[in-house]
Amino acid sequence: MTSMERDLEGRRALVTGAASGIGEAVARELAGRGAHVVVADLELEGAERVANAIGGEPWVVDLTDLDALAETPLTADILVNNAGIQTVSPIEDFDPARFRMMIDLMVTAPFLLTRAVLPGMYATGWGRVVNISSVHGLRASAFKSAYVTAKHGLEGLSKVIALEGAPHGVTSNCVNPGYVRTPLVERQIADQARLHGIPESEVVEKVMLTGPSARMVTGSSYVMDGGWTSR
Repeated sequence: MTSMERDLEGRRALVTGAASGIGEAVARELAGRGAHVVVADLELEGAERVANAIGGEPWVVDLTDLDALAETPLTADILVNNAGIQTVSPIEDFDPARFRMMIDLMVTAPFLLTRAVLPGMYATGWGRVVNISSVHGLRASAFKSAYVTAKHGLEGLSKVIALEGAPHGVTSNCVNPGYVRTPLVERQIADQARLHGIPESEVVEKVMLTGPSARMVTGSSYVMDGGWTSR
């Protein structure tokens, strides 16, 4: 590898929801670029599998246990807020407890994790916060009230982190993918088929930044959705 490819040598990264899907891919990429990666996930087996594969460390954590999370001391040069879940349901049928839990997981937990690592980032004058948002952080879809609300909230939080972090060498950005074939998306297929009145076989077709040189990139949202948000 070139020196640019190992540009995160000596950095410590924390990636949530890193036992599979996008989080796992991010953890592997950061480790490949030299970072020591904390693989945070609710699932012990998956966290250990990924951590062992990349020479990182597993952290089994329930990000919805907000009181415990608020008291957990953390250090990281790079924080990737990726953990998320999805529920597809009309608003009138949406379980209020499920709604609150999704907001806790995808907005309050990223706030608490950021709150925990910012002092260390400020002390060293360098930090990267990457929030895995969604096209649903910019636009809405029916039947996804909690997810859309959470991702819009994450977008706002990310911009505030960017403003507060700027004087301290800390950047904060959102990445906004469309559908990515991960376990989270796979579990939506049956629900999408039922709500849209189409076969499961048609759902996929019809429905569905961290290095030193990135210091000038902050407060932004990077959309990778094949033009979906431009419609």
